[in-house]
Amino acid sequence: MTIFLILAPYGAFATLMLVTSATVSLLAAALICLGVIALDVARGRSIKILGVGSVIVFAAIGLYLTFVDATLGTIAVKIAVDAGILAVSLGSILVGRPFTRQYALEEVDAETAKLPGFTKANYLITWAWVGAVLLMMIGNLAVYYVPSMPLWTGLLVAFAARNAAVYFTRWYPHYRTTKDSAPPARALPSH
Repeated sequence: MTIFLILAPYGAFATLMLVTSATVSLLAAALICLGVIALDVARGRSIKILGVGSVIVFAAIGLYLTFVDATLGTIAVKIAVDAGILAVSLGSILVGRPFTRQYALEEVDAETAKLPGFTKANYLITWAWVGAVLLMMIGNLAVYYVPSMPLWTGLLVAFAARNAAVYFTRWYPHYRTTKDSAPPARALPSH
């Protein structure tokens, strides 16, 4: 359920971009982000870096289209969103607060959160999302700069990158827990 809520604004944005204007798509995504933030607050959870950053990215690009340049093309808008989310993701790493950590803290017990591997795992998972966003941006850039490339190519790259990051986000904590709880390997006796 958590990943669904985190990804809902992006899914809505991508879907709406197929059927309506970029401005409507961006502002709807910003409103959905605000809804997810409100839901977190109502549940007593923290306000997330990614949520706030996403509201800012979607709203800023939507307002830019409304008041500055309404002629920005669909692919250019997607690249701008990718760049904004990439900046939010990298920024969270640079300030020492990988955005995935906030979500993880709400899913694990206090003892797990204190383990040395917990922070390392969150950096690694956040880097996986940075990689996914970077791949999405590259896919959109390819579609933008190679006009003969079909639009579905960018969508396929985005779908594959996002799903790989979701899979890694779900898989890695289980792998890490199993690895951390395994008994240490014994050294072979020397003769």
